[in-house]
Amino acid sequence: MFKPVVIVIQRLCQSARTPLVQRPCMKCTTFRRNFSQQQQQQSAQRKRIKSSLYYLTAAGIVTAGMSYAAVPLYRMFCQSYSYGGTTASGHDTSKIETMQPNKSRPIKIRFNADKASNMRWNFQPQQNEITVYPGETALAFYTALNPTAQTVIGISTYNVVPFEAGQYFNKIQCFCFEEQMLNPHEQVDMPVFFYIDPEFNEDPYLENCNEITLSYTFFEAKEGLQLPIPQFAATK
Repeated sequence: MFKPVVIVIQRLCQSARTPLVQRPCMKCTTFRRNFSQQQQQQSAQRKRIKSSLYYLTAAGIVTAGMSYAAVPLYRMFCQSYSYGGTTASGHDTSKIETMQPNKSRPIKIRFNADKASNMRWNFQPQQNEITVYPGETALAFYTALNPTAQTVIGISTYNVVPFEAGQYFNKIQCFCFEEQMLNPHEQVDMPVFFYIDPEFNEDPYLENCNEITLSYTFFEAKEGLQLPIPQFAATK
């Protein structure tokens, strides 16, 4: 009679000695999950910021390098492709010695001089025009004067009009793309030694072209100067 009661009491005592299993707190679990996600987001954001800074720094270095390299790069590109009427480089010296002038087609070469608005020099051609023949060398001069009481360094670009004639206009000696320093009130004569390639006569696009304009534009050379693509200036 008392045995079942004893068994019940023993089980109750065993239950009392068994430690309770603690269930996890839902609020704590959610907090830890949110905190971990925030840490991951902040870490990813810091990586993106570092990457952006690296890209901006690299872009700044490349831009600075390009500003210093603008003149030689522009010179190589234009002279390689006769872009915008720039004259071709890499003339054949042996061709100069053996070519014969074509006296049946005189070509009038006009000379133009311009300068940037902040350029303090006086710059002009010594001759307005000369007549040459394809296959004949010619020499012309420009004059630059520094009327100020300060030393001024200039640099020039040039082009040829019509643009199609640029590939046949070969310079032997030229003052373009090179820095020219003039002391206060100094004047200098700058030569242009050139020839028109005899193949000029064989180009159908230039069949009716009997006049070419050579135009120079001077800029004051300063750090970071980027020379613009030369545009034709009105013939004087």
